[in-house]
Amino acid sequence: MIQIAIFASGNGSNAAKIIEHFKLQKDVSFVVLSNNANAFVIERAKRLGVEVAVFEKNELYKTKSVLQFLECKEIDLIVLAGFMWLIPSNLVTAFPDKIVNIHPALLPKYGGKGMYGDNVHKAVIENKETNSGITIHLVNEKYDEGQVIFQEKVKIEPKDTAEILAHKIHALEHLYYPLIIEELIEEIRKKKNKKEKTS
Repeated sequence: MIQIAIFASGNGSNAAKIIEHFKLQKDVSFVVLSNNANAFVIERAKRLGVEVAVFEKNELYKTKSVLQFLECKEIDLIVLAGFMWLIPSNLVTAFPDKIVNIHPALLPKYGGKGMYGDNVHKAVIENKETNSGITIHLVNEKYDEGQVIFQEKVKIEPKDTAEILAHKIHALEHLYYPLIIEELIEEIRKKKNKKEKTS
């Protein structure tokens, strides 16, 4: 089995799209972790039959309980889907190049602390950019600075508001994030198969 942990803080539309994308792939299993006990992602995950774990700030930053949970589940890949907290160094070290995030702008522009969701779209519109898009990247110990895996652009029309841009960006996220995760999972499969053959 390939075990995927999805970290999410809010609505969970990306998490749901990812889980639904893999529902016919019987060797892919999910667990959803949230730092928000009231997040709608929890309801979405339960409807999709996926296990959910909720944790608090201290558990992530002051103890090893989240790391131990992930190790117990033998997690192969961590997917951030609207997760608002910085990933601590103990997770980055334990899962090198195995934590992936999606950002609703074309990094390195409009990245960093506080740059998420509507904050990003408002800044892009205010600066009269002609393009925005999504960036899928590996996660390191700083906000939005990990190695870029994939970017896709969308044109901004003069009449576009932050809300219109948000709809365009969500469409890109829902289309491309599952596909890029599929590519990452395929690499994990190859490595596991190779390991099994040599052991």
